[in-house]
Amino acid sequence: MPKYAVITGFLGKTKDRFHDYGEARDLGERLRLLASIEGYSGAEVVYPYQASDPKALSALFRETGLSPAAINVNVKAEPEFRSGGLTSRDPGTRAKAVRLIKEAKDFALAVGADKVTCCPLGDGYEFAFQYDYSVAWKSLVDCFGEAASYKPELPLFIEYKPSETRGRCFVDSAAKTVCLIAATGAKGLGVTLDFGHSVYGGFTPAEDAALVLDSGLPLYVHVNDNDGKWDWDYSCGTKHYLEYVEFLAYLKRAGYDDFLTSDSSPTRWDPKAFFAANARLTTRVWELLERLGEAELKRRIGAADYMATWRWIEEDILGLGRAR
Repeated sequence: MPKYAVITGFLGKTKDRFHDYGEARDLGERLRLLASIEGYSGAEVVYPYQASDPKALSALFRETGLSPAAINVNVKAEPEFRSGGLTSRDPGTRAKAVRLIKEAKDFALAVGADKVTCCPLGDGYEFAFQYDYSVAWKSLVDCFGEAASYKPELPLFIEYKPSETRGRCFVDSAAKTVCLIAATGAKGLGVTLDFGHSVYGGFTPAEDAALVLDSGLPLYVHVNDNDGKWDWDYSCGTKHYLEYVEFLAYLKRAGYDDFLTSDSSPTRWDPKAFFAANARLTTRVWELLERLGEAELKRRIGAADYMATWRWIEEDILGLGRAR
């Protein structure tokens, strides 16, 4: 059965361009809130902005009974990263970004986390002739290769996103992330697949998962949903239910047993109810897939007669009953 975590930034105060949402909470209050939500046992914490003292965070994990799902290292918020960290034209800025990732690895080991995840959102472009793409690619290869080679026993996961904070992120798809990792030649790299990033990038999450899994790379998953136009971080299944079922089917078939971490934003809704819904729906879909059985899924997925498959979807996945 899946295990669930939340990125702790979503358990406090959040904001968009016009409104503030949620309540201001320190990290301890966020973790205590998370521990009270049914189904959750893990937390993804951002280094260094949410936590930088490993002893203090370890004490909070002991107090709440939660486990670290991952340490998320932020290489976009520093002022010098506004025009890119890992792809900055300034070698000192690139070195600082790599140093932060290495420090995050030290921090993760100190708190007992088994991975660091990094989404290089500041690395990208907006306009024609703004960057030399070959130079930027080489910088990504060199920087991620160096970071991965530091304490390689702790894996570094690269999260892709089509855009934000840049108009187009350099690492914008699962395929490009797999190519990037191959180009480094380094061990200890994996892919963080965010369901919503795949959707609004115009891709199919299950296909992205299959690509990563078939490449032999480690996979870590963020769950949410959106309307395909922007990364709204809605709760799971609210916009792309069938795609979410298909996505979970591929994870289940592959034996995925890491956290499914909610990268989802409650905004106007009660956070306990919001995150409980993510876990509840996901568990029920997982149980449905178990009842259907691997043999039935194998028979239906890729079958030549899709109308027969669609009828199966109507009856057994959507639960509409047998046609009269």
